[in-house]
Amino acid sequence: MIKQILSKLPKKLPKSDSSDSAKSDSGNSTTSFGNVFQCTNVGSTISSKLNVVKRVSSVVFPASMNAGVEAVDPSLSFKDVSNTQKQSLFISKLNLCCKVYDMSDPDKNCTEQDVKRQTLLDLVDFVSSGSVKFTEPAIAALCKMCATNLFRVFPPKFRSSSGGETEDEEPMFDPAWSHLQVVYDLLLQFINYNSLDVKLAKSHVDHAFVLRLLDLFDSEDPRERDCLKTVLHRIYGKFMVHRPFIRKSVSNIIYRFVFETERHNGIAELLEIFGSVISGFALPLKEEHKIFLWKALIPLHKPKSIGIYHQQLTYCIVQFIDKDQRLVSSVIKGLLKYWPVTNSQKELMFMSELEEVLEMTSMAEFQKVMVPLFRRLACCLTSSHYQVVFS
Repeated sequence: MIKQILSKLPKKLPKSDSSDSAKSDSGNSTTSFGNVFQCTNVGSTISSKLNVVKRVSSVVFPASMNAGVEAVDPSLSFKDVSNTQKQSLFISKLNLCCKVYDMSDPDKNCTEQDVKRQTLLDLVDFVSSGSVKFTEPAIAALCKMCATNLFRVFPPKFRSSSGGETEDEEPMFDPAWSHLQVVYDLLLQFINYNSLDVKLAKSHVDHAFVLRLLDLFDSEDPRERDCLKTVLHRIYGKFMVHRPFIRKSVSNIIYRFVFETERHNGIAELLEIFGSVISGFALPLKEEHKIFLWKALIPLHKPKSIGIYHQQLTYCIVQFIDKDQRLVSSVIKGLLKYWPVTNSQKELMFMSELEEVLEMTSMAEFQKVMVPLFRRLACCLTSSHYQVVFS
């Protein structure tokens, strides 16, 4: 047994072999160290050149978007580059447009502003041509550019009106609209793009992005609110996963407007979107949708500035009743709850809305609210305003 164990132990090498191996190792080490010094010199030369390229490309391409993207001069036209470079040029132009200028002074940075606007127009034309491929880097660059240009904090409001714009006040126009309009056009074309991968895009057009878009509805520029209305409607239609979040977020905006601030410029536009959304609700109506009617739409009759959005509000109410006539009694009770006492103009609006609701009311539902309704109409007959009496 011991002999078998000893036979398996490694034998010592001869001295000559060990010295030869040491010499060969030393020779190899000398050669390898020589190669290291040679490679180091070459590597330092290459790295110095790469650093120059990196400094140039980092101006146009942020570090987070450089992966797999070839640097292309953003001043080039799409016609002047090959098809393989157009995608890189698209991203390069998007990153160039992330620079935001102060447009309040028309004489400041005029050349740079003109270059940016022309670049934005080139991007819109390229997307409309259908040549772009919305890959992950392209979507990230586009959403970053839109967020940089569009998402901003509005200055404090000094209007005397409690509800934002009124018919007697001149609308305020954003001096940066010449750029903002093209950015909105580009965002809309991106959302409407036929081959857009929604699963890939939703990681960038996420809840935070949608929430910032909703904040922009408080813009005092009616042109911007009109663009936002179209963009949000397209997002609601294409990104089905965001629909519950959009409905909840709009409800929160309405709650804040009705019960806290009574200040918001975009209630009419939001209701116009929801008029179309409500008409697409499936039957039977979900409890969530009914709650939106009871807790968001009906309380919108309370603010003094109802005249700004009453037409859109009435349309939403009628769409709900058209879906389920059993909602008539709760709608009429809501109208009676918020019925104006001293505001004759607001009372006329309530009368016109009540007329539209009664045209869609069945006898069974009418009998549920007949007594309180007639009491209110009797008070209207004694009003000091002749239009209320004869309406």
